[in-house]
Amino acid sequence: MREAVVVEALRSPTGKRGGNLSQIHPVDLLGRVLFAVCERAGIGPHAIDDVIAGCVSQVGEQSLNVARSAALAAGFPERVPGVTIDRQCGSSQQAIAFAANGIIAGEYDAVIACGVESMSRIPLGASFAHGPGERFGPMLAARYEGRLVDQGVSAELVARRWDLSREALDAYSLESHRRAARARDRGAFATQIVSIDGHDADEGIRDDTTLAKLAGLRPAFAADGSITAGNSSQISDGAAAVLLCERAFAQRHGLRVRARFVASVAIGDDPVMMLTATIPATERILERCGLRLAQMDAIEINEAFASVVLAWQRETGADLEKTNVNGGAIALGHPLGASGARLATTLLHELEQRSARYGLQVMCEGGGMANATIFERL
Repeated sequence: MREAVVVEALRSPTGKRGGNLSQIHPVDLLGRVLFAVCERAGIGPHAIDDVIAGCVSQVGEQSLNVARSAALAAGFPERVPGVTIDRQCGSSQQAIAFAANGIIAGEYDAVIACGVESMSRIPLGASFAHGPGERFGPMLAARYEGRLVDQGVSAELVARRWDLSREALDAYSLESHRRAARARDRGAFATQIVSIDGHDADEGIRDDTTLAKLAGLRPAFAADGSITAGNSSQISDGAAAVLLCERAFAQRHGLRVRARFVASVAIGDDPVMMLTATIPATERILERCGLRLAQMDAIEINEAFASVVLAWQRETGADLEKTNVNGGAIALGHPLGASGARLATTLLHELEQRSARYGLQVMCEGGGMANATIFERL
């Protein structure tokens, strides 16, 4: 049986919109992380069979197959191909699944799953028209009778369905910043971040935020709503990469085997609520693996909005003390196409630092989808 294993996982720091990484072309940003992940793993890029990259806004500087462009920018041999995929926020988590399954099927021996998004240079929404009929097409718009909405409105619908108060959302968000600050200060991110032009720290962590400051923010999507900029993920720039190999190949080439890819699932749910598919995705992957949520030593769920995490926790019973222990996208940022690989990188390094066994990663995605992945540290 062929087995997919992780031999290295790295990421850039996450930059604020208009911040430290905003002057770097997204091809170069991803290219630097691709180069670093091979260098750190001790494998020459000539051994890479493919580069699979997630990217959501595939226009402008992120168009024309950014995976291929970044591989060439990183100095990879011209024979190394690349492909760019879009499963919305879970794009690079899906890239990991495609890479692992390709290894198991025998298509690859070594492949990099990665992602990039420069939201400073390619603004959110740049890749689609804004009219409902133009964005979705008349047939899809008719199926949902004009009820399809933007993610922020869906986050409000989630908060209302699960009766999540503004105070609960803000308290969760404050804790995200506190956990991220503690993780940064104790050096938890030091082994996973690639310095970019001297920048090696996430810009979005707000050490000085308080419940009072969060409470003072105006609702962003509804006048009487509870979703604000403070309890939503941050618009960010970043890249991340996970190098996976077939286990025997890794051992034969003297590579350090870090973790085993156990399984992945992708699932769809209501595209109006949009952000709730993390719940059935978690249930399905645990059932598929014959594992219980209590067996997960660390969990990363993307903090697209605080309401997403709290609704998921209420339905699954997940232990928040084991969830996003180093903060999440509310504090660290959410560079869309890079976030899946970023979460995987943070999760894998956390498993190692804890000498723990199992890690679960789950992400909600635009269009009412979610990906879930389980890793086992080796």
